[in-house]
Amino acid sequence: MSFDEKPAPRAEHRLPAVIALLVALGLYATLPTTFLPALRYTVVAIGLLMLIPLIALNPARLRRQTRWSKYLATGQALLLVAANEVALVQLIILLTSSGKQDGPTLLLAALQVWVTNIIGFALVYWELDRGGPVSRRHADRKNLPAADFRFPQDEDHDAVEEVATRSSVKTGWVASFVDYLYFSASNSMAFSPTDTMPLSPRAKIFMVVEAAGGFVLLALVIAHAVALIN
Repeated sequence: MSFDEKPAPRAEHRLPAVIALLVALGLYATLPTTFLPALRYTVVAIGLLMLIPLIALNPARLRRQTRWSKYLATGQALLLVAANEVALVQLIILLTSSGKQDGPTLLLAALQVWVTNIIGFALVYWELDRGGPVSRRHADRKNLPAADFRFPQDEDHDAVEEVATRSSVKTGWVASFVDYLYFSASNSMAFSPTDTMPLSPRAKIFMVVEAAGGFVLLALVIAHAVALIN
């Protein structure tokens, strides 16, 4: 059977991405009051409002996509990332200027910002790569936009049999949100790609921004924790 004759992959379920988005919005909303409360609550409200028509279009599985839904979903992810980057800058300022009395609060805020950053960039990668979750599952591969990322499954078809059975060539595998979440987490912790490689300039720019933010945040958190101990 040729690749073109393989059945199309089943539509991706919306639930993992929705849960991740709600977790990120919750973490962002509960940052300390020093983190621009008006901006935070506005971003959370807008993010939730943007989610309503997206769920109405695809309540359970992502089968349909329109131009407005694509712009809305991508804009939602970019809004979360942009707003959290503002919180990251403010956190950096507070970590470098506050005293020991604010230490525990700022360390918890750092964890919130870091996790929100991972989820936000995962949503961006998920929405941008190869046209997004609907396009990846329902369009013929020859009609997909150019890939932003190269996953190991895309080239494992000539590996040993038990590995090759999971390859995209043999099974029609396509990345789901969990794959992008794992990739985003590994990029934020390792500050470099691990098993998934960026291919497009925009993918590399997003990865640089995410890794740089994670690196600076980790360095400042360690320094602040050492100061608290001493």
